[in-house]
Amino acid sequence: MDNREMNALIQSEFQLDKDIYYLNHAAVSPLPARSGLALKAFADENVHQGALEYPNWMVIESRLRQRLANLTGSPSVDDIALTKNTSEALSFVAHGFPWKNGNNVVISNEEFPSNRVVWQSLAAIGVTVRQVSLRDVKDPEQALIDACDSHTRLLSISSVQYASGLKMDLEKLGLLCKKHNIAFCVDAIQGLGIMTHHVQEMNIDFLMADGHKWMLGAEGLAVFYCSEKWRSLMRLHEFGWHMTDNYHDFDATDWRPADTARCFECGSPNMLGTIVLDASLSLIEEVTVSKIESLVLEKSEYLFDQINQSPALELITNNGAGRYAGIVVFRHKQKESKTLYESLMKHKVVCAHRGGGIRFSPHFYTSIDVLDKAIKLVHSI
Repeated sequence: MDNREMNALIQSEFQLDKDIYYLNHAAVSPLPARSGLALKAFADENVHQGALEYPNWMVIESRLRQRLANLTGSPSVDDIALTKNTSEALSFVAHGFPWKNGNNVVISNEEFPSNRVVWQSLAAIGVTVRQVSLRDVKDPEQALIDACDSHTRLLSISSVQYASGLKMDLEKLGLLCKKHNIAFCVDAIQGLGIMTHHVQEMNIDFLMADGHKWMLGAEGLAVFYCSEKWRSLMRLHEFGWHMTDNYHDFDATDWRPADTARCFECGSPNMLGTIVLDASLSLIEEVTVSKIESLVLEKSEYLFDQINQSPALELITNNGAGRYAGIVVFRHKQKESKTLYESLMKHKVVCAHRGGGIRFSPHFYTSIDVLDKAIKLVHSI
């Protein structure tokens, strides 16, 4: 796709109001036009036909599973479950893993509560949590492994930290976990869709991510990858008709869990979310993750330059090679961050107050003009 084609695609797919400066994909993404149209068509179909076309909806759901398998580099679509959100998938791991009293799990001290609370909830069964500081650490991956011992069964980390923007070297960390026989869990919500997460190449055992951030979907639907070697060892704690091996046989009196990752899906699917995410991922496939990653990094690097050139601003995100993705966090040296955030939002700069500063998170389609105007407002407010 050349520049002309890319510009035409961006213009047709992203139709935000002209006075909106949208820099908040690390929170909730606006929908591409094709996803909005798919949502409207689905609603219209429901209004006029109800569930007449349900078999066709199932075809779309099957296609979505394949798209997610491709996006994560999963060996099989059977390794993919559709969950309500990242927290639910993390809970499946935390409360399904074959722990023993005295085991521990290692995380960083920068994790979003979803990737902290679930592990802390295991205290009742004798599992402890070790939190590792990644700030000012030369080798974050080694620091995490150094915190492990013979009782460490699992290491869980975000591929990109939500409040600092720090990007982890998942391939390196996966190799270290494999070497030390530690299960590797990745909260990929801040990276899946804009950077490669290949579960096989990175030795990832569990991966989960909501679709409503960088994958450009709607809230309420997430992907959960669970490797085949772990599925049979996991204890299930949600049950219903959809997670059984023969879920179409409603009259069966005996049952067992599905051998696939569908064993984590206890009930009816989120078909509305499925329709939207399928459309959004078709756009990501069209542009390609490699091209998206290149463009997102360009936006981050442009913001780094603008922030570093300003004597009034201080960059918080690590801008070292390979240590950033789409999140850029900074603070103003004279203005209180919360007040500045509130003022920016009033001026329709959609951003977040995170990590002690202002978090900008532009996507591949975000224009340099939007970045310039947002930085100008940071100075002028």
